[in-house]
Amino acid sequence: MAHLVLTVVGDDRAGLVSALARTIADHDGNWEKSELAELAGAFAGIVLVSVPDERQRALTAALGELDGLLRVTTHDASPTASADASHSVSFTVLGNDRPGIVRDVTAAIADHAVSIDAFRSRTLEAPMAGGTLFEAVVEVSLPAYADAAALTGALEALAGEIQVDLTVG
Repeated sequence: MAHLVLTVVGDDRAGLVSALARTIADHDGNWEKSELAELAGAFAGIVLVSVPDERQRALTAALGELDGLLRVTTHDASPTASADASHSVSFTVLGNDRPGIVRDVTAAIADHAVSIDAFRSRTLEAPMAGGTLFEAVVEVSLPAYADAAALTGALEALAGEIQVDLTVG
């Protein structure tokens, strides 16, 4: 069984997910996991698909035929086992929006040789004070050798430095 990671982008309109799902199913593919969203009038996302080895080429070709509706890029993937991960840590960053927050937070994570599993962010209007807030929810898996306290400490120090609230959960 082959595993493919699909990146999809297109102008947002009705029927995009249906067309993608139909193409995958028509080639005996299995839609396993996805993150899809509308962003500023564009539809974008990633999808993990498994497909029988003998159908992989045909599926890849059919996905290419969706161009004009969706631009689909396929990446060969193999499922990763997280056997060396001891536990997951998630945290939320919330503060006044400004350039560089994502750069600073992700650099602190990278400095501890930890990989990001999920990163979801948005901006929203501050309810009382006015202005714009930035919020990110980040999930990382720590390998057994990683020091969770050191990562948390570094993120807490960074939060004070860049004036954001950090909630570790």
